[in-house]
Amino acid sequence: MAGKVFFSVSMSLDGFIAPEPVPVEDELFAPGKQSDPDVQRWMAQWTELQQWVFPLRFFRENLKFGEGGEEGRDNDIARETFERTGASVMGKRMFDLGEPSWPEEAPFHTPVFVVTHAKRDPWERPGGTTFHFVDDGIEHALDQAREAMRYDRDVRIMPAAARRSWST
Repeated sequence: MAGKVFFSVSMSLDGFIAPEPVPVEDELFAPGKQSDPDVQRWMAQWTELQQWVFPLRFFRENLKFGEGGEEGRDNDIARETFERTGASVMGKRMFDLGEPSWPEEAPFHTPVFVVTHAKRDPWERPGGTTFHFVDDGIEHALDQAREAMRYDRDVRIMPAAARRSWST
C-alpha cells in the first residue's frame, strides 16, 4: 500500500506555527546578524513555540543531546512520527537553520528533499540521510520524495517547504 503525505508542524493553541514572517529575500539569519535584536527576538519566539520537544527522550537521543529525557504521550508521538516517515520535504531556510546544529549523523535517516532556488549535488550524511536539492518547485520535490520512500512509509512535509509553496 502506498504511503500518505502528512504535514508535520508544531502549532500554538491560537494557530501560530512560527513567529512573524521573515521576507524570503531578507538575510535575517546570516551568521553576522545573530546579535541583531530582531533575530534574537524571532529565535526566542520560535524556541518558545518549540519548547515542548526539547526535553523529550526521543528528540534528545535522535539529535545526540544525550540520554534521558521525558517519556509519555508527547515522546511517543515524536517517535511514531519519525518511524512512519520514509522521506521528507523541507525548505531551504529550514535546511540553512538546521545544518549548523544537526549532529554529523543528521536526525532524519531518510532521503530529504530541500526546496530551493539553487540546484546542487546531493549531500549524503552518515546514518542514512541524503539531502537532495530541488530547484523546480515543491510539486517536483514531493514527486521525488514519493519515489524515494519505502512503500510502507509516509512523506513528511515540514512547515518551511509548505510556506515556500504558498509564497511562490
